[in-house]
Amino acid sequence: MDRAPFADGHSLSNSLPLGAERTMSKSDKRIRPPGSRNDSEKDAPSSKHAPGSKHVPGSKSVGWALVQAARLHRSRVGDRLAALDLFAGQEQVVQALAASGTMTMGDLAATLRVRPPTASKTISRLAALGFVERRAEAGDGRIVRVRLTEMGLAKAEAIERIGEAVEAELLAGFDGKERRRLRKLLRKAARNLAAISGALGHEVEGDAEIDEDEADADGIVPTL
Repeated sequence: MDRAPFADGHSLSNSLPLGAERTMSKSDKRIRPPGSRNDSEKDAPSSKHAPGSKHVPGSKSVGWALVQAARLHRSRVGDRLAALDLFAGQEQVVQALAASGTMTMGDLAATLRVRPPTASKTISRLAALGFVERRAEAGDGRIVRVRLTEMGLAKAEAIERIGEAVEAELLAGFDGKERRRLRKLLRKAARNLAAISGALGHEVEGDAEIDEDEADADGIVPTL
């Protein structure tokens, strides 16, 4: 029975005696066909998709696990970098300069696989912090070379320590063989996507040597 509100704001159920309403509810339950649900049951979400459910679409895929691990790793590194007055992403510039010494803006952008304006903006911010310095190329003012200052070199060492600490947290409970295996599998997966997307130059310098070292450690004889 519909419970349309009256003009005074009272519903039909409020106008019936309490006992009558209970009697009607019991009667409704008796005449409801087996297997049918009432309106409240129909509206209630199933346990499979209820709020707070642990079910996440794609959660059993390798890609989902990889993205989650990468996101959490990035967040952890970002928290540590904040203590160095750095944002996530800026440490890559510092590390690239620490490894190369001096780089042109074009070389830096190519190394980081970003557009030159993006690299230039990051360098400007790091220069304002006193971590890097820029100098025009002798004889050609259009070419700008960038290098770390003493403060920047100190930051590079601190960044390396952060990387080692977070790496230890990430791989806690992994033995040496598991760590090598995981690294090898991740690089193989990355190469697959690089080949499909045409991302040339994906492999980093020394990648082949790392493969050989891991093969030796795993007791695998490299195929000639």
